[in-house]
Amino acid sequence: MVLEKTLILDARQIKQKIKRMAFELFENHYKEKTIVLAGIDGQGYALAKLLSKEVEAIAPIKTTLVKVSLQKEQPQATPTKLDAAEKEYRKKSIVLVDDVLNTGKTLAYGMRPFLETEVKSIEVAVLVNRSHTIFPIHPNYTGYELATTITEHVEVTLGKEASVYLK
Repeated sequence: MVLEKTLILDARQIKQKIKRMAFELFENHYKEKTIVLAGIDGQGYALAKLLSKEVEAIAPIKTTLVKVSLQKEQPQATPTKLDAAEKEYRKKSIVLVDDVLNTGKTLAYGMRPFLETEVKSIEVAVLVNRSHTIFPIHPNYTGYELATTITEHVEVTLGKEASVYLK
């Protein structure tokens, strides 16, 4: 059985969505000197790097990139790890970034380390919002809203051959 894939966003459209998200980030953080873009390891971190590049190209804001590592299938089983020291995000505005928001579980557990220290704010940015949340997570920055069934799968690839497919 061959799974059919439907192209949702091509590389040009993804770049356009990321640029718009970067402008929204700038609009909401124009008074900040630095914001922290904390990407969920994998495509979330790749998206955070692309957002960082766009924000710094259009705004006088410095971005600090942080990789958030957790076990996506069972995030409660192991601690969430950051590749940054606490001083890099303490009292800063945090934007937690992932490629797809499905149930909100990954993002909820991704916030854990930031809730254990004093931060200015925590926001969420996603490239695709599927709106099937079972956790109280709502994205502040969304590239694309997509109505799907719970059995469908969204596949995001960032990089040279960037694309978003629905399977």
